[in-house]
Amino acid sequence: MAHKVHPKSYRLRDLNDWDSRWFNDKKLAQNLEEDFKIREVVMKKIGKMALAKIEIERFSGKINLIISSARPGLIIGRGGEGIENLKRELEKKVFKVSPKRDLKLEIKEIKDPWTSAALAGQWIAGQIERRMPHRRVIKQTMEKIMASKSNKGARIEMTGRLGGTEIARREWLQKGNLPRQTLRADIDFAQERAFCTYGTIGIKVWIYKGEKFD
Repeated sequence: MAHKVHPKSYRLRDLNDWDSRWFNDKKLAQNLEEDFKIREVVMKKIGKMALAKIEIERFSGKINLIISSARPGLIIGRGGEGIENLKRELEKKVFKVSPKRDLKLEIKEIKDPWTSAALAGQWIAGQIERRMPHRRVIKQTMEKIMASKSNKGARIEMTGRLGGTEIARREWLQKGNLPRQTLRADIDFAQERAFCTYGTIGIKVWIYKGEKFD
């Protein structure tokens, strides 16, 4: 078996930053548990609203939650109602035992969803769950990703009982450049799952956006 390295962790501090940004020796376990609960509540509440990334920043007595989505209007709601409901849900389920802290929610818009590996993976999972042929879905997704000018290359990989066959297998499609060993390569990576009646299909998406130099 090959030793596979996560594309994001491989490039931490050079190109990418942590999704949770804070440091506290004394309350490490408590803060880490809170981060998991925050992500769980947010995913349950607005996970199907084209959610790409959840980032958590902690300061003294303050938490900043940054949510990246292709459909920010759905999350914000009419007159900010959606944001307020999400904030109340977090305070009720996550911070009910913790001391009172200022919680700030920030919504970032992703203008082109096909530049995000997470959103592309979610679209693939949705199509597979609707029983669309997996090869057609891979080809359609690849065409849409490569149609974006900022994308230089992409790879889509699917594993499992594809098409409902008895034996699980892996299929993939790659177009353009994808230098996975180059540290300065800006690669967006995401993993998704499609839950079908015959089993779970694993989906991996890599999107290469060119090289970044200091």
